[in-house]
Amino acid sequence: MTRWARFRSNDGRIGFGMFEETHILEYEGDLFGGARPTGRTVAQDAVTLLSPCTPSKIIALWNNFHALRQKLGKSAPTHPLFLIKPGTSVIGPNVLIRRPTGYTGKIAYEGELGIVIGKLCKDVARSEAADHIFGYTCVNDVTASEVLNENGDFAQWCRSKGYDTFGCLGPVITTGLEWSRLSVITRLDGVERQNYPLSDMILSPEDLVSGISHDMTLLPGDVIACGTSVGIGSIKDGSAVEVNIGGIGALVNILSPSEP
Repeated sequence: MTRWARFRSNDGRIGFGMFEETHILEYEGDLFGGARPTGRTVAQDAVTLLSPCTPSKIIALWNNFHALRQKLGKSAPTHPLFLIKPGTSVIGPNVLIRRPTGYTGKIAYEGELGIVIGKLCKDVARSEAADHIFGYTCVNDVTASEVLNENGDFAQWCRSKGYDTFGCLGPVITTGLEWSRLSVITRLDGVERQNYPLSDMILSPEDLVSGISHDMTLLPGDVIACGTSVGIGSIKDGSAVEVNIGGIGALVNILSPSEP
């Protein structure tokens, strides 16, 4: 496995590279094509980690785990059921989740596995989908719960999940990850709230990449959030949410009371 990180150095420079125990081996060029080592290393305490990619969009799955499907009494989907979170919603690790201005209702966390697309996908066959997956990251699919059904005529999935800072990604992208052997663990202020096996996924990453690529073009750096399982809950102002997946690490973000 290789872990890739984007960073801002203490002198303000933006870069990316291979994430090691105490340092980052810096690369240049394009992470998704033609990346070249610079020969420089950067100490981890000399950088701030950014979102590991800058997607044009996050495609967020609904009803993609058997345990939650059974709890909700839903049928298993045969094609990905999804919404889109805009690229403007994306933040990295240790960045504040901002409560939307004027919204005082519940805000929910959803810990998820994220697929990072490595090359342009359009009408990709399932047998070829793995070749279009660059790696995997952690996702917190944040939701303004009371906005979702605020209008009885129209479920506002994109609005409730698309606010600035509601697409938490990181801390790194891991390539070569054996995702099916892993679990997603979500902690709220250190207390475990979610712990579910990724093997319970209904539509696999290959299914998702192929199916969604027949609906829209996926660009390098786009992220597919694979959906969540049981244990979704609300975040209190000032609380920290940690999404942890073995081989990727811990994505931590704190809910700020309001816009600055």
